[in-house]
Amino acid sequence: MSRVLLIEDDVNFSRMFQKFLERHGHSVDHCSSAEAAYTVLKKNKYDLVFSDLRLPDDDGIQLLSHFKAVDEQLPVILMTGYAQVTTAVEAMKKGAFDYISKPFNQEEVLAVMNNALKKEVLSESVSDAGLPAVKTSVNSQLSEKVRGISKASQKLNEYIALVAPTNMSVLISGESGTGKEVVAKGIHDQSSRKSAPFVPVDCGAIPREIAGSEFFGHLKGSFTGAVNNKKGHFEEANGGTLFLDEVGNLPYEVQVQLLRALQERRIKPIGSSKEIEVDIRVISATNEDLQKAVSDGRFREDLFHRLNEFSIQVPSLTDRKEDLMIFADHFLQQSNAQLGRSVVGFSDEVIGIFQEHQWPGNLRELSNVIKRAVLLCGGDLIEKKNLPPEFIEEALKAEAQPVRMNFSKKENERDLILNALKETGNNKSHAAKLLHITRKTLYNKLKEYGIKA
Repeated sequence: MSRVLLIEDDVNFSRMFQKFLERHGHSVDHCSSAEAAYTVLKKNKYDLVFSDLRLPDDDGIQLLSHFKAVDEQLPVILMTGYAQVTTAVEAMKKGAFDYISKPFNQEEVLAVMNNALKKEVLSESVSDAGLPAVKTSVNSQLSEKVRGISKASQKLNEYIALVAPTNMSVLISGESGTGKEVVAKGIHDQSSRKSAPFVPVDCGAIPREIAGSEFFGHLKGSFTGAVNNKKGHFEEANGGTLFLDEVGNLPYEVQVQLLRALQERRIKPIGSSKEIEVDIRVISATNEDLQKAVSDGRFREDLFHRLNEFSIQVPSLTDRKEDLMIFADHFLQQSNAQLGRSVVGFSDEVIGIFQEHQWPGNLRELSNVIKRAVLLCGGDLIEKKNLPPEFIEEALKAEAQPVRMNFSKKENERDLILNALKETGNNKSHAAKLLHITRKTLYNKLKEYGIKA
């Protein structure tokens, strides 16, 4: 029986969730505030922590830092509403094991818990060399990247390869969910700084009152609540890359501090009389028009030019539809690893629905939809019934429309494949792109219809 700490200020939700956990054989202690959680953590040992992302006296990310300082191996799962998912993902980068959304799906909660409570795999400790064991977990698989084959993706990859070896500041723009941080990490990984830290910062999650401390650090006792020395993001990224996500959300006065640090490449922690030299590369990202923000007086023009030595526009998913099923297969493998499932692929009907959907949430939406579908899938293939209700409604509306050529319709598939192969001179890669399917799916279809090409 595992011992769980539940930190939640919503009385009704916490009572319901506690009973749910106890029904599944867990011992649960409940706190309604961060202060109470700090107290019980000193007294008791826990196997797992569930914490709300927003508490009356603190937030889940601060709690996370405290827990990790006490016990680095303690798994922390954050509970969040839909609007806070971006912040929850940021928390995962800082050590949270995972997050669940409210209202939660019972099967998803149990799956995440089972993964969290499994013993982490440790590589053999090199004790003779005095090196610590290396910790790995299922979350490490999330770092794997996938390259698209569309023209938009090829151009994006060319830009990454072009700017990565330089020290130029890069401004990445694009719609929410397009994978701007993945692009930033790709630039870092292909640069000479790849062995140094990559430090992501969610600029929209930093209150202006503590921005100086977050970016530049502070000394113990420099202000109320400064109980320990703290390294800021600049010092953490020294020698590596500082990634400023949603940089347009920085308060104006914080922009001034940031500009000075970037110009001088020196920082002074709060409470210190000594400056620290820093060698960092800055990559920024935004989903808004920063030039308009400059015109409106919301963003400093000099900081804009400092960050925008080279710009990259990340295409939306609708601009690279040829990559859709490549990304879908990638997220399917990720979800299988995360949830301990072995779903093989997607039904033809689901592929058709995916190709018709507009994907306003881009890759993040695709990832979430597939993860949910994998959780609900009871067979080898994800079916229409495993998709969110709005996708099923879209499919029903499409079925009510006049019949048109569609690759997901069995009666048209063979002819469509033959025409695509003829048009591309039997080049299977190009034919798959023309049909908006993966090459693997095309080979399966060739075998199914006995087509020799």
